[in-house]
Amino acid sequence: MTSDPRHVLGLDGEEAAALELERRGYEIVARRYRTRLGELDIVARDGGVLVFVEVKTRSTPAFGDGLEAITADKRRRLVRMAHEYLWINGLADEACRFDVVAIDVRGLGRQRRLVADVIAGAFEEGE
Repeated sequence: MTSDPRHVLGLDGEEAAALELERRGYEIVARRYRTRLGELDIVARDGGVLVFVEVKTRSTPAFGDGLEAITADKRRRLVRMAHEYLWINGLADEACRFDVVAIDVRGLGRQRRLVADVIAGAFEEGE
């Protein structure tokens, strides 16, 4: 277990994102799925669609919101990781999309709460 506050915050954000997705009816397939190119935060199913979910947790708005943190380079890397996931798991014909869950931290200490904003179809391949 890590004691790095940023890492702990990221893990807390991923947990909050997974809970919010499940609340919305998504089925979590994988979490922190490692590929050659990096890690997919969450892979889920939303009905018949396989969803690759990037989670961005922000404790302050100073550096923009979670969606703004997904740069063009990050989007391209996520698409390549998704392709690898689909190929390795024999799902090449699977309908899929890319969602972002932006987690905002509100309050401090025991009053701290994580608020999830799910952006379904946040970007498409080639954007």
